[in-house]
Amino acid sequence: MILTIDVMDETDRVTDEQRKLVEDLLQYTAKQERVKEGSEVSVTFVDNSRIQEINKEYRQKDAATDVISFAMEEMGEGEVEIIGSDEPALLGDIIISIDRMEEQAAEYGHSNARELGFLAVHGFLHLLGYDHMNEEDEKVMFTRQRELLDSYGLTR
Repeated sequence: MILTIDVMDETDRVTDEQRKLVEDLLQYTAKQERVKEGSEVSVTFVDNSRIQEINKEYRQKDAATDVISFAMEEMGEGEVEIIGSDEPALLGDIIISIDRMEEQAAEYGHSNARELGFLAVHGFLHLLGYDHMNEEDEKVMFTRQRELLDSYGLTR
């Protein structure tokens, strides 16, 4: 196992199968992305109300969203990178709205598993430094997401 994954379900609605899917998919993605062994990530499942609160507080957007990531290893202004540390990488937190996952699966016409996998990989890639703030970066990130999901076997 490459990652140590801490999973929390604030909704009491996530099945063991869904939890296992997210954990397995994140391990697979970590291997494909050559993430450092022992790296840590947390995944929290919430409802629309809770993710809206988080979105408003941290992103100043008063709306429910599907997934939010908080990267721990992003270098902030004035911070100094510590090189050579043997400590495991603390990648960050992924927060997924189960409500939005179910809504979007129905809207896009695919399974809850496919949508949950998409959101987990999307959030994880953000922790690894991928972004979609401009068209070029969006193309890179969404292409990588599709490659990972397809090669894992979670196709549309």
